[in-house]
Parts: sequence; C-alpha cells; structure tokens
Amino acid sequence: MAGERDPFDAGLQGTALREAKLALRRQVLAARDLLAPDVRARAALEIAARLLAMPSFRDARTVLLTLPFRGEWDTLPIVNAALGAGKTVVVPRVNVAARMLELHAIVDPLRDVAAGPQGIPEPLAHCQAVELAAVDWVLVPGVTFDRTGRRLGYGGGYYDRLLPSLPRHAPRIAGAFRVQIVERVPAGPHDIAVDAIVTEAEIILPAGR
Repeated sequence: MAGERDPFDAGLQGTALREAKLALRRQVLAARDLLAPDVRARAALEIAARLLAMPSFRDARTVLLTLPFRGEWDTLPIVNAALGAGKTVVVPRVNVAARMLELHAIVDPLRDVAAGPQGIPEPLAHCQAVELAAVDWVLVPGVTFDRTGRRLGYGGGYYDRLLPSLPRHAPRIAGAFRVQIVERVPAGPHDIAVDAIVTEAEIILPAGR
C-alpha cells in the first residue's frame, strides 16, 4: 500500500535483521532439501540449460563458478561445458584466516577439487591462482533470492566481500530452484544484489539491473 514502509528496504537493522535472515534461511533450506531426487535432477538440468544459453555466458572467457554442496543444484554440467568451450573456469577457495575467497583455475573437476575445511568443494593447492580482474562472468550461490535481485547466502558474508572486488562489467548471475525464490529477502546496506536469477521455470531480470 502506498505510504507504508517496506521493512526490508527501510527498517531492519542489527539483531532484528540477523534474526529475519536466520529464520528465512532455515525455512528455504528446509523446503529446498525436501525436493525429491528426480525433481532436483530435472530442475538442475533445466537451470543449467538456461544458463548455458545466455549470451553473456557464451561470450565470457573467464567464468567464476561454484561446485555443488549439499542440497544445491548440480553445477557440474556448467563447469564441464565451460571447460569444453575453452573457457577458463575459476572456482573459489575459502581463506578462513582472512575470511575471504581466493580464486583458482581448474581444468578437471575430478582431479583438481576436494572438500575444504567446511566441506565445500574447493580447488587443490596445485591449481593456478587467478586475478580478480580476469573474471568476466560470475555464478553467484545463495540460499534464497527475491525478484529485485536481493540474495541471502549461508551467513559467512564471503560473496558480499568478494563481489564488489570483481570487474563491474562481469554479470552476477544466480542459479536456484524455484522454491528458493521468495517475496522479500531481508537485506542490509552492504548486501549485494545479483543481475539475474535463473530457475528451472524462468529467468528473473530485476528491474533496473
């Protein structure tokens, strides 16, 4: 209604914002993890197909991707397609001490990747480091998103610290199951939005992005 404040745009701060994020994160993760394996597999293939068809992906030479973790959609078809097309595939590694992500290129997801300290698949030590400035397309992970592009991650803040350091021209694209799309994601001033969200049902292009 006109004149009413949107609490996610103007109100929540501090403890209230953290509690709102925590509650939504738990709710969406529970819904995501209830997806049947066959539903999850079909949806992941649809997401991958939509992403691979994006002109921005086809034109990119150095792509920052993520590897599937727990109940996330399977990104390996994207990784393999990018490698097959001759792109440089970059995957982040967590630097726990610095609370930052470091970027490394992989050429074989079987040989070059292992679970890191938090169980997240990461590049091994032999993988070549990649400069932030080289990245020209980004697949952004997240727990939930809304149609304005707002994103809620797992709570570590790693991508909120990484994304501002990447080239501005590199599209920030998220992939997600449609159960991960909600009406409003509670966001603070330092939370980073994405340029598009790809689900098994649609491509969401936030207005003005």
